[in-house]
Amino acid sequence: MDPYIYALYSLIYLFLFLWGLKSSIKNGFILLMNVLLLVTFGLIYDNLVLALGSLIGEGTFLKTMNLLRFWFHALFTPLLILFSWAAASKTTDISWIKGRGGLLFAAFLTIAMIISELVQNTLGIKLVPDRSNGVLSYDSAASHGPPIMIIGVTVTLLIAGFILWIKRKWKWMAIGVILMGIGSAVPLPLESDAATNGFELILLLSLWATNDYLEKNRPRLRPD
Repeated sequence: MDPYIYALYSLIYLFLFLWGLKSSIKNGFILLMNVLLLVTFGLIYDNLVLALGSLIGEGTFLKTMNLLRFWFHALFTPLLILFSWAAASKTTDISWIKGRGGLLFAAFLTIAMIISELVQNTLGIKLVPDRSNGVLSYDSAASHGPPIMIIGVTVTLLIAGFILWIKRKWKWMAIGVILMGIGSAVPLPLESDAATNGFELILLLSLWATNDYLEKNRPRLRPD
């Protein structure tokens, strides 16, 4: 059953990607919030590889495809810190967040989280085949400690979400982050790994909804 769920996730992410691409063409590509396109692309790829793994079968090809999952995760997911800064800077009047200093801090934190994930979980990784609930994938052979990058990204998303909630009464980004955190921390009594990834989808839906909200309400927001 899990391969079909992953395939469904991949289709939903593809829809979000195309929707976001259409919006970026309309509003301009050179916007920091468009990093959400790269994050969504990574999730399309991730879920597609998981969906097709059992059809492809064990071997170098599938192993390489799974290695790219780890690289995309390390390079794309930290970009959500830049998304958080862009969303917060469009909402708050706090000068150090809106100014160049806030952008430089967000950029520094993004780079730090990318390096952290590369060092902790990506460079030199040893992959072994794993079969679970009908899914064939290649996963890390060893545990690498607490997910530093995920924690850093989640905290920045949550802060930006609460800023939007307080300043603009837009609660959905914060709720998406909170639900994602609960889904990651609380084991679910389900015979499915894919089902728990639904919280990740909820987060992305909340982020794309936030992006759409900020674009549609741009005239009522204070300029950067």
